[in-house]
Amino acid sequence: MLDWQNGRMGPSGEALLLNIVHVLFTLSSQIKESTLELFFSRILASWTNSAIHVLESSSPSLKDSLNGNSSIVGKLLEYVYTHWEHPLDALRHQTKIIFRNVLQIHQLTKEKSDSEASGLAADRFICELTESLLRLEWHVKGKYMCLGCLVDYTGIGHILALAKTIPSQILEVMGDQSLVPYASDLLETMFRSHKSHLKSQAVDSTWIDEWHETWVSPLLFILCEGNLDQKSYVIDYYLPKLLNCSPESLSYMVKILQSSADAKSGSYNSTGALGALMACLRAARAHGHLRSATDVWRNLVSSARIKQGLIHQHCQVRIDTLGLLCESNRSTEIVSTEELQWIQFFIAYNLNSQSPGVRQQICSLLKKLFCRIQESSQVLYKLEQSRSKHEPENELSKQHPSVSLQQYKNFMSSICNSLFEALFPGSSYPTRFSALTILGSVAEVFPVPEGQVQTVYQLSHDIDVGRFQTLMECFTSTFEEVKILAFDLLMKLPKTVVQFQDSEKLQGLFQAALELSTSTKPYDCVTASYLLNFLIWQNALPSSLSAYLQTQQAACGDGDTSAIVVERNTLMVIKCLLENLEEEISQAENSLLQAAASFPLYGRAHCITGALQRLSLNSLQLVSEWRPVVEKLLLVSYRLSAVVSPVIQSSSPEGLIPMDTDSESASRLQTILSEIQPRDTNDYFNQAKILKERDSFDLEDLNASVPDIGASAEIKGSKERKTCDVTAQMVLVCCWRSMKEVALLLGTLCQLLPMQSAPEPRSGLLTVEQVKEIGDYFKQHLLQSRHRGAFELAYTGFVKLTEILNRCPNVSLQKLPEHWLWNVLEEIKCSDPSSKLCATRRSAGLPFYIQALLASEPKKGKMDLLKITMKELISLAGPTDDSQSTVPQVHALNILRALFRDTRLGENIIPYVADGAKAAILGFTSPVWAVRNSSTLLFSTLITRIFGVKRGKDELSKKNRMTGSEFFSRFPELYPFLLQQLEAVANTVDSDAGELNRHPSMFLLLLVLGRLYPSPMDGTYSTLSMAPFIPFIMRCGHSPVYRSREMAARALVPFVMVDEIPNTIRTLLAKLPNSTDQCFRQNHIHGTLLQVFHLLQAFSDSKYRLNAYFQQELADVAVCTRAKLWLAERQNPCLVTRAVYIDILFLLTRCLDKPTKGNQPALEHLGFWGDIRRIISRSELITGFPYTFTVPGLPQYLQSLTKLAISAVWAVEAQAGEQARDIPISFSQLLESSFPEVRLLTLEALLERFSTAASGLGEKGLPPLLWNMGGTFLMLAMKENHPECFCKILKILHRMDPSEWLPETEHCIHLTPKEFLIWTMDIASNERSEIQSVALRLASKVIAHRMQTCEETRDSMVPTLKQWVRLVAASCGEHLPTESRLAAAEALTSTTPFLLTSPDPVLELQDTLALWRCVLTLLQSEEQAVRDAATETVATAMSQENTCQSTEFAFCQVDASVALTLALAVLCDLLQQWDQLAPGLPVLLGWLLGEGEDFVVHVESTHQVEDHLFEKAEINFWAETLTFVKYLYKHLSHLLSKSSWCPLRPESLRHLHRTASEQCHLLSQLFRELPPTAEFLKTVEFTRLRIQEERTLACRRLLAFLEGKEREDTLVLSASDSVAETNPFTLARTETAC
Repeated sequence: MLDWQNGRMGPSGEALLLNIVHVLFTLSSQIKESTLELFFSRILASWTNSAIHVLESSSPSLKDSLNGNSSIVGKLLEYVYTHWEHPLDALRHQTKIIFRNVLQIHQLTKEKSDSEASGLAADRFICELTESLLRLEWHVKGKYMCLGCLVDYTGIGHILALAKTIPSQILEVMGDQSLVPYASDLLETMFRSHKSHLKSQAVDSTWIDEWHETWVSPLLFILCEGNLDQKSYVIDYYLPKLLNCSPESLSYMVKILQSSADAKSGSYNSTGALGALMACLRAARAHGHLRSATDVWRNLVSSARIKQGLIHQHCQVRIDTLGLLCESNRSTEIVSTEELQWIQFFIAYNLNSQSPGVRQQICSLLKKLFCRIQESSQVLYKLEQSRSKHEPENELSKQHPSVSLQQYKNFMSSICNSLFEALFPGSSYPTRFSALTILGSVAEVFPVPEGQVQTVYQLSHDIDVGRFQTLMECFTSTFEEVKILAFDLLMKLPKTVVQFQDSEKLQGLFQAALELSTSTKPYDCVTASYLLNFLIWQNALPSSLSAYLQTQQAACGDGDTSAIVVERNTLMVIKCLLENLEEEISQAENSLLQAAASFPLYGRAHCITGALQRLSLNSLQLVSEWRPVVEKLLLVSYRLSAVVSPVIQSSSPEGLIPMDTDSESASRLQTILSEIQPRDTNDYFNQAKILKERDSFDLEDLNASVPDIGASAEIKGSKERKTCDVTAQMVLVCCWRSMKEVALLLGTLCQLLPMQSAPEPRSGLLTVEQVKEIGDYFKQHLLQSRHRGAFELAYTGFVKLTEILNRCPNVSLQKLPEHWLWNVLEEIKCSDPSSKLCATRRSAGLPFYIQALLASEPKKGKMDLLKITMKELISLAGPTDDSQSTVPQVHALNILRALFRDTRLGENIIPYVADGAKAAILGFTSPVWAVRNSSTLLFSTLITRIFGVKRGKDELSKKNRMTGSEFFSRFPELYPFLLQQLEAVANTVDSDAGELNRHPSMFLLLLVLGRLYPSPMDGTYSTLSMAPFIPFIMRCGHSPVYRSREMAARALVPFVMVDEIPNTIRTLLAKLPNSTDQCFRQNHIHGTLLQVFHLLQAFSDSKYRLNAYFQQELADVAVCTRAKLWLAERQNPCLVTRAVYIDILFLLTRCLDKPTKGNQPALEHLGFWGDIRRIISRSELITGFPYTFTVPGLPQYLQSLTKLAISAVWAVEAQAGEQARDIPISFSQLLESSFPEVRLLTLEALLERFSTAASGLGEKGLPPLLWNMGGTFLMLAMKENHPECFCKILKILHRMDPSEWLPETEHCIHLTPKEFLIWTMDIASNERSEIQSVALRLASKVIAHRMQTCEETRDSMVPTLKQWVRLVAASCGEHLPTESRLAAAEALTSTTPFLLTSPDPVLELQDTLALWRCVLTLLQSEEQAVRDAATETVATAMSQENTCQSTEFAFCQVDASVALTLALAVLCDLLQQWDQLAPGLPVLLGWLLGEGEDFVVHVESTHQVEDHLFEKAEINFWAETLTFVKYLYKHLSHLLSKSSWCPLRPESLRHLHRTASEQCHLLSQLFRELPPTAEFLKTVEFTRLRIQEERTLACRRLLAFLEGKEREDTLVLSASDSVAETNPFTLARTETAC
């Protein structure tokens, strides 16, 4: 090691130091592999450390060589900029060390007086470095690292002086998960530095105010107004760091948020101050900044606020409030009584959350709470035992430990009761997921006590037979997550709880599982698998299975344990399944159609795999019995595969069996199967395939069975006789799922079973020969299957095999993957026409096969297989003149695509990216379509691999780009290649021949180059300059292809530095022809103008905006633009180029509209507006259009011209008000244009202004120019026939105040306001959905206006209102578009005070209740947006003067699940206020019973239902019928128990009595007709009957109470009106009640 310290090396050492770094810079461009790059970065970082040691006592010459302005430091910085976003995290860390050392090196080269922090901040090198970093986009991760280092060295003051809003800028990017850690670390560095700086200079405590203003105020704004992702990341990453730095800031934050919480309670898209308050308190409590929970409840936030937060409309507020209750920095902190009550309240309304993230957070937070309860209970037990007299000053001082323990026990029991009740029939997937997950956490946190350990609660004590049955029924869910959660929960319970005592029940469940395993519904076999796995854990299986165990007595001796019982049961079940599967395969070999229709084979195989996966196969006791079972499993798997492989390996497996049900379809089966032999093999591109006789597939047995298996014939199964139609879908699903299960079964066998080695033949179950056979099977299947589902899952099984082989001690097995790889590569290269490799379908399973072989290669080795394979594939993928090598080239390109997509290959694949890109670009020039197609797919994969996964809609998102220096330093081989290819393309495009020459690779070249961008950090030291590309890209803009010209314009922008853009624009404008030139090409003009436009757009978006330099440069550009104005006028015959030039003028008007240095705006100063007014006045907008739509570019020209005209009108209006003499064209003229493009753009501009004015966001309100335009829009609405324009007109009228235009209807359109309302409703009834929605909103606004202003006309409006009610009701259907339902919700909200909650109802009760029914329907919509809109209706209803006392949440933003019960509470209160309980009660009881929902029709359709493979009906996965029934029953019960109402007449309820009795009788009959295990075998029908049974029982109870036949105490009533106090009520199922 060289000793650099204290100048011991002398001058020669300094020279050596400089020589070393020059050599390192030379080597840096030659390194490709990521491992070597990492070593190199460490060496370079080590060199900077040595330089620091030398500089501490060095000569002035060395300091000159290493100061900030030296070439060495420049190259070091360029290395940092090039590698600071490298994929390797360790390499990025080294760049941070290098950058920090560079700063220290520069500091050491300065004089001592300048090397202080304050001196460094003023240093020119540091200033320029800081400014260049700040100019970078915030998506550059290296920017955060470098700014953090600068703050450490120079302090924060200099950066805040340059960018005062930098805290807000950084917080803005914290919505991107990939940037959050970098941003939060930088913010922490900054605010800590700022705090220490202010504290050191302050003489009193006022410094904290400045610190709060800088760092806390932007945080509070994000917490109140930020989007969900942004807010959650800020809470998790930034807020805790801020509170740790300044705990005293909490009181400041709470004080501000408390004062604004009432004004900003938030909504569904904003958390408001309440959400921010909860977030701050949660973070403070979780990190120990609150002394105890009592401080929170008493001093900082009220109980009402907590309850509001727990049911807030915004999910993040609910999560933060729950987190405040559950999280604590002390795991043994006692949970207070208030907290327990609030948790119960939360669970009642928050289980049914559609967001997976919210569900996970709820379950996680509740698990933390359970852990607190468990750990604090241990403390309480110890305190109770010790009976200590000196209790700590906390909650324990208030009550005895035994009281707290009893509260814990009651709370946990109550929570579990609520969770089990949430598993009612018809409960949604989110509810079941949440309930089962929380129950699983309870079982995990409160285990069965062992020894002296005490536990406060045991879940098993609350499990009875009914709840055990409920958990079993969860297996029938169509969501596998629910099955998994239910199974895991049952496994966590003690075996005594989950053992069946009834052998008959056990036998029934086993038979149900066997029947489900042959169901044609794919999810039924999953149910069967979980059911069998659970039954396997029973001590006694059905006696019918005992025959399958040969050594039963020996296995169940005195030493019988749980593991042996499970193994014995698993063996019996697998043998039973295997026997059934063999029998069914034998039938399928005779008739595949019969198998697909009656007993799909995949179910049995799935159950076998599931049973094996649950067993510990490495410690088997019954080895002698397992060995023949494994052999039989392999043989049966191969037989099953042979049956279905003809379909999977056919050229078109998706439609083999005709959909026709005619009698001739059976006779065509043999022909179909003979035609499906693969026809896409290696000779696919060489010659037409002549259909040959069937060769390898024997159809003799099939021929014999053809007459008996018609697609519409009667099919006899082994168990029952059934008639069904066999569809192509059934056959395909049967076949590919069977192949899938075979592959997974074989993979599981390889992964789980011990392999048999030579010395110990008895220890293993798989022999070497069997493993080889499995490998050969996977090879054949992957290389010949055509169905993607089949070979993708075969790949999963094959990966398991290859991973086992690579770890296997047997050398012959270890070498198998390598042997298979060489064989397939040889088969690819030989291009033998007899090869069965699939040449279409992206080479089908071939890429997966090679991918599995390479991805399982040990990463710690040399990866020789990958290196050799990549070289072979890249050589095959290259262009060739030999037509015989076309198919190998296609295969190679498809395989490369799969390998580049495989994340498991990681950085090992990066060295081949450049060669892959070359192959893709060159392959795109091939004359063979297949090669071009595969090249395009490969290229797309490489773009993703290089630039990252696209995270937004923007094709050229800043997150998916890279600087040119970074790109070419990582892939230096692409620099000369791309430059050479681009030059060839440019020469072809720009030739003088004038012929149309479309160079194929131009698109790909420009696509790559368009994703690069220049960095302000790029120095002059790079040998890979981007400048040579610029002239070639400019010439590509002359392409005759429109799209290519556009891409060339976009690709040019990244190559021009921001400072150089104005000069480049002026150069391009100078190339444009003058009006006097005779010969010019419009394509060239168009390409040049597009480049000018995109460069100008980039310049206007840059950091220079509103800078004096920016304004001056643009003014110069404007002068150059005026010289070519003829291109925007009629002298230019081409409308396309005219449109682009007008777009440039429009962009300039937007950029130069601000005055500079107190002068008038540059546009007026230059006379620019005069030119624009002249262009508009001479344009076709004024003079008329001599064109038709056949003229190229006319729509584009119209749009550009209209945008410019509108901007001119706004400009004149802003300067001169109503001086119409200067306006070149009026809005009326634009709106009267015969072209819809003109009208549409004008209407969009006007709609934006009216919307801004209506929302109150505008500074000045509506411009005078738009006053009194109501009549104009009314007349336009009457004659407009373009749908989009008509829709915009209606939206404008909706945005306007009706009082401005409604009185004008009679004068302008000869319709009274009432007639106009009817006309609007007719439109809402008949037009397409978007216009319907707008018309409904407009009609509702008119109704609200007239109800508010015209008291005397209310009665006359009733018929019209009835029509409106029917219209709203028709817009609430679940099958309708979301926009229609949103419009209905808005209509209801706008009319709520007048029609839904008015003390003096205008409508008849039936119509009013119909509107309330619409509200309740919308509150149960599956769409979150619709529910939120309906919640606004409920919030409006609760906030009225006569209803605000109905609930305690009158002025709160609540979630839809709570709004549902609140809406019913308000409705019941209103019925009392209106004195309409007697006529209203039968309607509400009808809702309870489900009248109008056609239960009988459902029942009839159940008997006639066709056995469809997949459900196709509209299904609402969020709504829960019994939840609605529960709420309605509760409120009706409460209403009847407290009301002083007159008894109803018997005849008013007679109809309901009769209906309920009939339904009860029908339900009893239908239940008797169901099989014994109907909950498994007839799940849909059984659930529907259970739901209707609950509804009928609830209705009959209320009817009985009304008749006085049932005592009042039979009703389950709440103790309080408050929603918060109400315990959920679930009706118990009792068949005898009917």
